[in-house]
Amino acid sequence: MDEFQIETAQNVGINQNVANIGDRMLGYLIDSAVILFYVIASILLLVALDLDMGDTWAIYLLVNLPAFLYYVLLETFWDGKTIGKSAMSTRVVKLDGSKASFANYFVRWILRIIDVVLTSGGVAVLTILIKGNGQRIGDIAAGTTVISEKKKVTINDTIFKDIPVGYVPTYSQVTVLNDADIQKVKTLYDDAVLKGNHNIILTLYHRLIKVMAVEPKEKPVDFIAKVIKDYNYYTQNM
Repeated sequence: MDEFQIETAQNVGINQNVANIGDRMLGYLIDSAVILFYVIASILLLVALDLDMGDTWAIYLLVNLPAFLYYVLLETFWDGKTIGKSAMSTRVVKLDGSKASFANYFVRWILRIIDVVLTSGGVAVLTILIKGNGQRIGDIAAGTTVISEKKKVTINDTIFKDIPVGYVPTYSQVTVLNDADIQKVKTLYDDAVLKGNHNIILTLYHRLIKVMAVEPKEKPVDFIAKVIKDYNYYTQNM
């Protein structure tokens, strides 16, 4: 699956764009290269320092601790990203789209041993394909997934949309808005849906209700989508 829908406690449906296998594998290869480079550099440094052999092992372990803790450290302090994930525009989040905690990152890091290390990534790939929402075993246990933050630029990024024949608008009050207003609403809405930011959805929802002076029956995410369509209907038929 390319995306899946979650529903927050505020009853806002959010579509998450799941990171595809290719992006995750490339991200993993980049991270592995970074870790390998760090380890080799540390070994060369220790050799160059010509330290006493009795103390070298302890220093080696200390110096290479960041490489060992690479994933859990970077994901914790870089909002779910590593160097590889940043390069591929992917990020670890909780299933509800919110920011994961250290405990979430730690659990998925520990289970990386089963998912990736012992099986060369075979179990991770198989689990991701079966689950369909971007989760490997570590993600299932941690309640997380990996999403893509790449924005797909299409004709839908403009305010203009094809309206189906026979379409019946619901809110004539959309005419109080102008092109600039609806473009701003659509930009914020599309970005919030992409990133799973339900707070932005709710803010837009309440703002539109106030400006249009309506009492919608739809869920916030559906109401905003309806407003955009209704605006297109009225502007295209004027």
